[in-house]
Amino acid sequence: MMHFNFPEGEILLIDKPLYWTSFDVVGKIRNLLVKKSGLKGIKVGHAGTLDPLATGLIIIATGKATRRLTCFQGEDKEYEATLMFGSTTPSFDLETSTDKEFQYTHITRELLSSVIDKFLGESEQVPPSYSAKFVNGRRAYKSARKGQKTELKPVRIFIREIELLEFSLPVVRIRVLCSKGTYIRTLAHEIGIASGSGAHLIALKRTRSGSFLLDNAISMKDFENLILSLS
Repeated sequence: MMHFNFPEGEILLIDKPLYWTSFDVVGKIRNLLVKKSGLKGIKVGHAGTLDPLATGLIIIATGKATRRLTCFQGEDKEYEATLMFGSTTPSFDLETSTDKEFQYTHITRELLSSVIDKFLGESEQVPPSYSAKFVNGRRAYKSARKGQKTELKPVRIFIREIELLEFSLPVVRIRVLCSKGTYIRTLAHEIGIASGSGAHLIALKRTRSGSFLLDNAISMKDFENLILSLS
């Protein structure tokens, strides 16, 4: 039988479901702990937000372990991203509808491999307008959804590894190991431009955060069953 001490602090690796926000995961875990153990004042937090349209690893901490979250947030992240060539969207992903279409038949595996290699190393990246960044005290995506333009400042990012996993135009899949604060949606958009076409993100999965692996994570359903089974 597994034993947990949630008030003293536990680190939980969760495989975030599609369409859930990171706060949905935190709220669900907090509610489960309150329901099962009556821990009404229990602290629960996460290390690194995942968009609702992304899946994969999210690190959750409870109790006193929430103090360690800032350390985890600064670590490198690894993702598997699926890109659709031939069209773009204002949000750079599936949150918004296609706004422009492009030719892509000129793109070869060799061309794309050469293009993505150019993104290795340090660079400046402008966050997407549909992001949770604060601009003048307001989340950027709230302004974007109302059609209001926002000016986001570029941030320094570092891409340590980038690899082409699958090539089946108009869809390709890549693996990216990058620094904190890197927007894979923006990277997908920029790869489309650099390839002489257009592209947007259609799927994203976080596979690693620091030394923590998605392979060691548990689904929300399995975590719920585990908590409810504890004596």
